[in-house]
Amino acid sequence: MNPERIVAGLDIGSAKTTAIIAEVEGDLPKHPTIKILGVGQARTTGMRRGVVSDIEETTRSIRKAMQDAERMAGAQVQEVYAGIAGEHVQAMTSKGIVAVSHDEINKSDVDRANEVARAQAIPQDRELLHAIPQEYSVDKDHGIRDPIGMSGTRLETEMYLVTIGSSPAVNLRKSVERAGYKVRELVLEPLASALAVLTEDEKELGVALVEMGAGTTDLAVFHEGKIRHLGTVAFGGNNVTSDIVHGLGVTQADAERLKERYGCAYEPLVDPSDVIQLPSTVAQGDRQIPRELLAHIIHQRMDEIFDLVQRDISAAGFAGRLSAGIVLAGGAAAMQGAAELASDVFGTGVRVGIPSENIGGLIDSVEAPRFATVTGLAQYGANRVALGSVTNARRIPMGGGMERIVAKIKFWLQDFF
Repeated sequence: MNPERIVAGLDIGSAKTTAIIAEVEGDLPKHPTIKILGVGQARTTGMRRGVVSDIEETTRSIRKAMQDAERMAGAQVQEVYAGIAGEHVQAMTSKGIVAVSHDEINKSDVDRANEVARAQAIPQDRELLHAIPQEYSVDKDHGIRDPIGMSGTRLETEMYLVTIGSSPAVNLRKSVERAGYKVRELVLEPLASALAVLTEDEKELGVALVEMGAGTTDLAVFHEGKIRHLGTVAFGGNNVTSDIVHGLGVTQADAERLKERYGCAYEPLVDPSDVIQLPSTVAQGDRQIPRELLAHIIHQRMDEIFDLVQRDISAAGFAGRLSAGIVLAGGAAAMQGAAELASDVFGTGVRVGIPSENIGGLIDSVEAPRFATVTGLAQYGANRVALGSVTNARRIPMGGGMERIVAKIKFWLQDFF
């Protein structure tokens, strides 16, 4: 096992923290694949809606998930690629325009245009997470993917800038560091999931990735191969659980169990004669309810969540433009009936996304929609390692120029979204 080629992904969710350790394989630098060596999970209580609310608790769950993954992999890691998401995430499009002085556009012109687009003033309380070039225009020609080698006098780049709140980022890094690891990079969760579950064709045709977590539901819209829109709805699986608590008068833990064992998100799928035994309490004795009642409660809330996502997609101008439909990921997507209900609400094809693109090793341990983010984080890390293998080939003497080159590489990297 080559330690240079080991990557770790860490997804700190509102219900569970999941860690994955993988080895980078495949044909580098173009098509890295990951071989999954270890997976670890721990319950989280220190996160609310994707933001750290209790550092001690979060640290404890990170330590447990990471140690389980390390034990399974038989390898120790120092650094992790950690996911971040939530309502504090914001995105905007920025333009960069430069004059081209020679016959044809070269890499340095593209880099300059990208630098201009990237040099947006970011408010004090925010930090830039990703700068993703979307497309270029040369003189009057728009929608160019790669302008290198074209002739023109004016090059314009359109860049998608994703920023996050500084304090959520600081607290997330702090929790990881206290658990004994270093954050190699923070990665936006829906983008990581997209690496794991979306195909190139889907991104080209237009697709919305709807990631249903416990605390929030995140949305990423891709069209013509690039990320076009990000959104967050402040409801998730936890809201479904608390509706069951109120609707059936059961404890939080029992509601979670009922949801996992008998839950169904689409009422018509339930057999009207199905009956569920509820946990008995001293006050209420033995109770039975039709399974339809449980499904009704879940259906209502999930319907509302999908409806809010649909509105967000329409407001962003993508209603009717997603030819590849909707891909559901995240823990709540595994529930029976989730795809049927989503298909009803969105009026388009829906599939449940399970990590399958470019992975090997212990595949069966990540074959569920809740592993989309963490698998994608490891794949993001693999892409970084693969690109690193190119840059390591021509080592530059450390000195003044080093930093600048790193910045350029970082830049060009954003191409794989």
